[in-house]
This record gives sequence, structure tokens and C-alpha cells, in this order.
Amino acid sequence: MKAYEILYIIRPDMDEEATTALVDRFSGVASSNGAQNVTVEKWGKRRLAYEIQDYKEGQYILMNFDAEGKISQEIERVMKISDDVIRFLTVRKDD
Repeated sequence: MKAYEILYIIRPDMDEEATTALVDRFSGVASSNGAQNVTVEKWGKRRLAYEIQDYKEGQYILMNFDAEGKISQEIERVMKISDDVIRFLTVRKDD
């Protein structure tokens, strides 16, 4: 298993309940597909370097987990079809 890190930005106008549900959904996708050591950090609302989809701010979320490559691809697929995710970046950590 490899260590992965996904940083994603969600819409700033979401309330706390909807944000928590979305974060739980993505971590649930990871866990249900066999990822281990799933940790999530909410970095809060930050200003974007440039406008993305008419948003000047976004809520940053960092998710770390250990998994096979197919699991990270599945999480990315789910994020792509979600209208609430503005941007995401997946990085495989070095050993």
C-alpha cells in the first residue's frame, strides 16, 4: 500500500452540516474501498490565488490515507462528478 494525500477545495458558501456530510462522503468512499489510516483535516476558508468558477474563496480539506492506486482513482472520479468540489490534487507520498 502507498501513502496518498488529497487536498481539495469546496465551495465557500456551504454550511457546516453540508460540509461535514461531503467530507464524510469522500472519506467513506476511501474506507469502503479498502483504504486504511484515513485522516481528514479541515483547514478552513481561505482566499484563492485566482478566481475559480466565480469563487474568490474556498474551504480547504486535506485527506491522508494508505491505499492502492485504484482507490485514489475512485475518489477522484467521485470528486469530479461532485458540483461542490472546486479543485482537487492527489499526491502519492514518498516512502
